[in-house]
Amino acid sequence: MKDQLNREIHLDKVPQKIVSLVPSQTELLSYLGLEDKIVGVTKFCVYPSRLRKEKKVVGGTKTVHFDAIRDLNPDIILCNKEENTEEMVRELQKIAPVDVSEINNFEDSLDLIAMYGELFQCVEKSTDLIENLKDKKEKFEAQIPKKGLKVAYLIWKNPWMVVGGNTFINSMLKLNGLKNVFETNPERYPQITLRKLKLLKPDLIFLSSEPYPFKRTHIKEIKEICDVPVLLVNGEFFSWYGSRPLSAFGYFEDFQEQLSKPL
Repeated sequence: MKDQLNREIHLDKVPQKIVSLVPSQTELLSYLGLEDKIVGVTKFCVYPSRLRKEKKVVGGTKTVHFDAIRDLNPDIILCNKEENTEEMVRELQKIAPVDVSEINNFEDSLDLIAMYGELFQCVEKSTDLIENLKDKKEKFEAQIPKKGLKVAYLIWKNPWMVVGGNTFINSMLKLNGLKNVFETNPERYPQITLRKLKLLKPDLIFLSSEPYPFKRTHIKEIKEICDVPVLLVNGEFFSWYGSRPLSAFGYFEDFQEQLSKPL
């Protein structure tokens, strides 16, 4: 089989011992009923919360303890092009087959779910999840207003960083009928200044709850330069893929109601 980077993955059997180094994918495995097969996770794999107590925590998403993973003797290690590093993947390949995902939009997420269904022989559950997600997406898109508000989505401070095009977050903004003012930027997560942001004249600025934990105290700092409404948003619902959009659409409905009011 091949992963989403078109890399060949050679497996002799259906994997029974999984190390997942991507929080979204760990949550997806749990939804698909594969918790008993997970042997290792990262410290950022917070859903379901019990996993970090029941499974071996092998590090973060950028740095892991290779010896700890080797001791688990996994059948497969799950990574992501954005979350994990190329150097990590090269080293992990010495331990077990490594599947690397690449999720740039909603459709990529569906493809990953289908792939996991086949890989871990849970096709019925993965197919049901895909159909459920497609149905929720279709119903949501049919009801949202087509305002076309221009927005900027900030993910980091010192330096200020925003979401560019060809990212899952950007696809979630488009799903909500919003126009990312950095969509045509060649970088996925450009560094900016607030004065540059002001020149692009966004209608709204969003501050994500992750990876940088923006708080209300940051709103005043931004509005001193960019005199437009600034909103705090739940980054998990904009950036987590897999099974998370099941609950994200409910959040987006409330989010749309908030956008419909004077800001």
